Amino acid sequence: MEARSIDPRQHVNEEPRNDFSDLMFGFGAMTGFMFVVFFGMVIVKFILS
Repeated sequence: MEARSIDPRQHVNEEPRNDFSDLMFGFGAMTGFMFVVFFGMVIVKFILS
């Protein structure tokens, strides 16, 4: 029986991306979305009152 070992340092399943830029994009997008929701709720509050 022949056993083949794979070197775990090859990272064959890892995408060639910049994780920090992905993190910053996600953080900025979520912050922007929350600002839109917040100001939308403020406008709704002033319309209803």
